[in-house]
Amino acid sequence: MKHNIYDIGLDQNPANYVPLTPVSFMARSATVFPQRTAVVYNDVRRTWAETYDRCRRFASALAARGIGAGDTVSIIATNIPEIYEAHFAVPMAGAVLNAINTRLDAEAIAFILTHAETKVFLVDPEFSEVAERAVHISGRRDILVIDILDPSYDGGRRIGQHSYDELVAAGDPAFQWSPPASEWDAISLNYTSGTTGNPKGVVYHYRGAHLNSLSNIATWQMGETPVYLWTLPMFHCNGWCFPWTIAAAAGTVVCLRAVRDEPILRLMKQERVTHFCGASVVLAMLVHAPAEMKDGLQTGIKVLTGGAPPPAIIIEKMEALGFDVTHGYGLTETYGPAVTCAWHPEWDVQSPAERARLKARQGVRNLAAEGLMVGDPATRQPVPADGETIGEIFMRGNNVMKGYLKNPTATDEAFEGGWFASGDLGVMHPDGYIELKDRSKDIIISGGENISSIEVEDVLYKHPDVMEAAVVARPHERWGETPCAFVTLRAGASVTEAELIAFCRQNMAHFKAPKSVVFCALPKTSTGKVQKFVLRDQARTMDLQS
Repeated sequence: MKHNIYDIGLDQNPANYVPLTPVSFMARSATVFPQRTAVVYNDVRRTWAETYDRCRRFASALAARGIGAGDTVSIIATNIPEIYEAHFAVPMAGAVLNAINTRLDAEAIAFILTHAETKVFLVDPEFSEVAERAVHISGRRDILVIDILDPSYDGGRRIGQHSYDELVAAGDPAFQWSPPASEWDAISLNYTSGTTGNPKGVVYHYRGAHLNSLSNIATWQMGETPVYLWTLPMFHCNGWCFPWTIAAAAGTVVCLRAVRDEPILRLMKQERVTHFCGASVVLAMLVHAPAEMKDGLQTGIKVLTGGAPPPAIIIEKMEALGFDVTHGYGLTETYGPAVTCAWHPEWDVQSPAERARLKARQGVRNLAAEGLMVGDPATRQPVPADGETIGEIFMRGNNVMKGYLKNPTATDEAFEGGWFASGDLGVMHPDGYIELKDRSKDIIISGGENISSIEVEDVLYKHPDVMEAAVVARPHERWGETPCAFVTLRAGASVTEAELIAFCRQNMAHFKAPKSVVFCALPKTSTGKVQKFVLRDQARTMDLQS
């Protein structure tokens, strides 16, 4: 047996091993840069010292109520300071943060509260009505509901036993939080939109959150003291880990309740924003904003976009406005974008159209990822890097989820062969950059949100005049993609497109309802299976929606 001279017998000594946690980023910034502005929201401007104080106070309030390791704290809120603070305060108490999609209906939220075994539910006043219905539907009378009171929001009502500010005021600013017992412990829980049936709970671990947060800084070349505008929802993959990233960089987060062109462009100029993230829908909104809103906008603002691949023309128009666009790709299971289109300076000489085409590719793995492959789903072997051979995209690394909550079968399937199977189809180019070509699971990504075609079809079939239905993605200039329904009506029926869309909106979250309906006979195979690839081709040839 070979002797290893470096085996000195130490293993996880406290002097050289401390479990990784992104919470430590805020502790450092509050110590090193206590007076630097951390959070901006309307008239609120808080330093890192003040923000750290509030997080410790709220963490102590949770701990005083018995909330700790293995407990779930859910929150439904827009991008306001409280959801930012929750990304630190909840893990400080040892609990797991579950940020809920604000676009879900009460039934979906009720499922999450039950499946996650939520102990505490933080509620933004904008969602007090749907939250109250969700708690009622869940039958969970044991949930501690805490109201977030926002003086700038004129609406909503109190439904909880306490308010967030009351608990912060009564909390202990000297609360001594500790790193997790293991960096593989859960830090957060994020639910997928669900391809079939109920959504799956994706569990993030401390190690992945820590490493991916630091990777964001290096991969995106964020520099010192970035000013980050929150257009990407913090409920989406924990804001792609950027709540922790900005704390690590001791930058400034600019919070924003409503994602609209006027406040976005105003805050960009007012706060001298340097970075923001968002789906292609946000880019399209800025491109089409009135010219007077864009007057005086500084150049060089960096934007990281993901979700449905943005049309190359949108990237080209964004760069014409002076934005520096980076394209990313990932899934809830990979903490957001694990792949980015790393830029080569020699590409700068290309035409605007060619630069946009290159940027529209998904790219290469980020620094936290260890493997990216386009492979044969049966053999887990790479396909040729020729830009033509289609395979499934596989990833591995520390920024892959811990697994699906209470679903070992789905976890094992996702990790079969030592790779995470994305379910997305693409090609590998000769230069090592991947490009998505299709989605094998028929998922529609609209405005950065996943929509299950099967879920939409199920609602359509509930209409008494619908005989058959199939839903696919249709390109949309603003939303990237929207659901397009192909429907065969029963004999003698005369329902209109508008009536069918209205029916869907009455029976599901509005953003999931189809935006267009085509009445026709569905193309089928000899065995009676609907040929969705034919419908996709037809949807792509329809006029681009705007």
